[in-house]
Amino acid sequence: MEDTHTLSIPDDDQGERLDVVLARHAGLTRSAAARLIDEGRVLVDGQNRKHAFKVAQGMRLVWSIPDEVPSMLEPSALPLNIIYEDDWIIVIDKPPGLVVHPGAGNMRDTLVNVLIARYPDMAAVGSRERPGIVHRLDKLTSGVMVAARNRDAYYSLAESFKAHAHRRIYLAVCYGRMPQDTGRIATLINRHPVDRKRMSSKVATGREALTNWQVERAWKECTLLKLRLETGRTHQIRVHLSDMGHPIVGDGEYGGTKRAHALRDPVLRGYVRTIERQMLHAHVLGIKHPATEEYLEFVSPLPEDMRALIALLDERAGL
Repeated sequence: MEDTHTLSIPDDDQGERLDVVLARHAGLTRSAAARLIDEGRVLVDGQNRKHAFKVAQGMRLVWSIPDEVPSMLEPSALPLNIIYEDDWIIVIDKPPGLVVHPGAGNMRDTLVNVLIARYPDMAAVGSRERPGIVHRLDKLTSGVMVAARNRDAYYSLAESFKAHAHRRIYLAVCYGRMPQDTGRIATLINRHPVDRKRMSSKVATGREALTNWQVERAWKECTLLKLRLETGRTHQIRVHLSDMGHPIVGDGEYGGTKRAHALRDPVLRGYVRTIERQMLHAHVLGIKHPATEEYLEFVSPLPEDMRALIALLDERAGL
């Protein structure tokens, strides 16, 4: 048996490679998408195409995924902080440091490994490499995430995230003070032209990225921001704030280390040099339940490391 899916290529994917588009919409890795293409399980307007074929808006993409493929993932018995669960979804409060899905150098003890240990049937939900995963958080970002426990939930949630039909609010402590109390960042985002492991908004081509921000608290050298995403591009908040000149505290990949050394307050400077992850937290996630279509909203409180930093900033400001 095979699970077959159909997609009309949206405008956002105009001119993208077939393997990239398939991976994005099927919830697969690039290598898994390429394997389906090689096996002849992917058709574009009724024809087999190569991995690098450039798709166009309106083309009909059909792909099939074999059923009953044994999972190669190893279950892991690590604990989970569960916010909500039913037969369709599980919502967890992800700690910083937990990788979401297996990849090069991280094949064990990821969120996926923990989920299939708790719910073995999830190994057959969606991608073989990323079962149940419909969105992700960076390894060092904390906060609320949802995963699908069955195939109907997986495809419903995947479509919702693709259409940005959900609510995502983050909290971040960044360097400097913002030019006003609220704002909206609208750019393109693509791979950095030099460092391909990073993303950049200073590009001529890419995917649209939209971030709304609001100042929650301001200190002399740092600001606590509430950020609402309209899109969900890779590293979107980290890139947008860094390219604005306000990198997130602790984010060594996007300029946080350099700014730490420039802090004037010696106590604050010494403290932030010990921070080992970006001070970014997925605070609120609002979704429509895939079975009932009821709107549900889940909240993850600020983790201890971010509360400790905020307390120090208040103390240094005499608050």
